Amino acid sequence: MPTEPDDDEIVTWWGLVIEGYLATQDRLMGEIAERFGLAPASFDIILRLVRSPDHRMPMTRLAKEAALSSGGFTKVADRLAAADLICRVPSADDRRVTYACLTEHGLEVAEQARKACADILRRTVLEPLGPQASESLAEAMRTLREVNGAG
Repeated sequence: MPTEPDDDEIVTWWGLVIEGYLATQDRLMGEIAERFGLAPASFDIILRLVRSPDHRMPMTRLAKEAALSSGGFTKVADRLAAADLICRVPSADDRRVTYACLTEHGLEVAEQARKACADILRRTVLEPLGPQASESLAEAMRTLREVNGAG
């Protein structure tokens, strides 16, 4: 019968999770920035848009999902619009809603960046861990998100 981990062991386990995540995320975002000139928040936003129906999403929802403040999101959206990656489109049905939409150029960049992201993750996560451990890790993180996430 397995014994419960002591305090030092469980704190060490969590530290390893954080350190492994940070090292992998730093490598991933470094390669994305080098290849596409995208900061992490910009990459997150165009990735969410490329995976959304019609490559668009209400700006307030996008800011919330990207965990950015209204002002922080506006700055990122302004940079993405200036780079011709997104455009703002008012809702035809609700004057309070504005959509962030990928431009044609933004769609091309987002699809290329998504492919590069998958390739990097295959190399940095899937190869060292294998498919089963990678899937188990994702399921464990999903569980922690559901149990500990806000509302």
